[in-house]
Amino acid sequence: MDLDAYTAAHRGEWERLDHLASRRVLTGREADELIELFQTGSAQLSTIASTAGESAAGERLSVSLSRARLRFTGASDNPLRAVPRFFVFHLPAALYRLRWPTLAIAFATVAIAVLLASWINGDHAVLAALGKQTDLKQLVNSDFVDYYRENPAASFTGQVWTNNAWVAAQSIAFGITGIYPAVVIIQNAVNVGIDAAAMFAFGKGDVFFSYVLPHGMLELTSVFVAAAAGFRIFWAWVAPGPRTRSRALAEEGRALFIVAIGLTISLFVSGIIEGFVTPSHLPVWAKLLIGAVALLAFLAYLLVVGGRAARAGETGDLDEVDRGATQLVAG
Repeated sequence: MDLDAYTAAHRGEWERLDHLASRRVLTGREADELIELFQTGSAQLSTIASTAGESAAGERLSVSLSRARLRFTGASDNPLRAVPRFFVFHLPAALYRLRWPTLAIAFATVAIAVLLASWINGDHAVLAALGKQTDLKQLVNSDFVDYYRENPAASFTGQVWTNNAWVAAQSIAFGITGIYPAVVIIQNAVNVGIDAAAMFAFGKGDVFFSYVLPHGMLELTSVFVAAAAGFRIFWAWVAPGPRTRSRALAEEGRALFIVAIGLTISLFVSGIIEGFVTPSHLPVWAKLLIGAVALLAFLAYLLVVGGRAARAGETGDLDEVDRGATQLVAG
């Protein structure tokens, strides 16, 4: 197909499509004409894409069709259909793409925390540098446990949820720097390592795990996923591959920032566990079981539902008609 000739033959229709899409008020006849031009233009865009690939004419027509579609629909999709699609396809597919970076970050965090705790417990001078003996005993004997019980469960849940969700969103939003997610992960690992060292030094290792693991299994996994999303966006900027950097950032940003929405939900669940289960008088095995079930449910969603969505071709990005042209070409 001669693309120039094809463009010249249909330029009048596309200009008319642009004109009608930009009108604030349409008559009944003009509205019908806009719909007909949209349907015709969609078929023409398909022809251009299948025969000529990416082209200036195709990109301009894609933008025109997106504008026209919004003009006569007013919304990209029916919310009753969009919401289930988001949770069945877009979100799990985006999470599934982060499975290996999440695993690597989890191993790195555990390694840093274990090495730090071992170093502190192996050197009395380092342990003494953490604070006075009386202060450390107060931390171990009361402060550590009281942190989970000093506030009403509902308000404590809201506090930890909003704080953790904010940190997760920042890890993704500032992931392009490549620094902020690393700082979050290192700070978490250091805090866990110091607390573990102090608790184990005074023979309270069992208390440490019984108060950290019930909510921490899901909470820390969510933080790992947020950091993985941030690093993925950073890597799209560093190594975009065959895409331009702007296009790579746009695609990864659209696909991965929705992870923040999913993590808000998972962190809400971990917040409920931290507020109501962790400080409760349930047996330790019951607390750990509740935390493990929450984590397994999240992993099943990520791996099973996400894997199914990924095999169906989903990446977490918007649908083609919603995202419009991905690259504008002069000419």
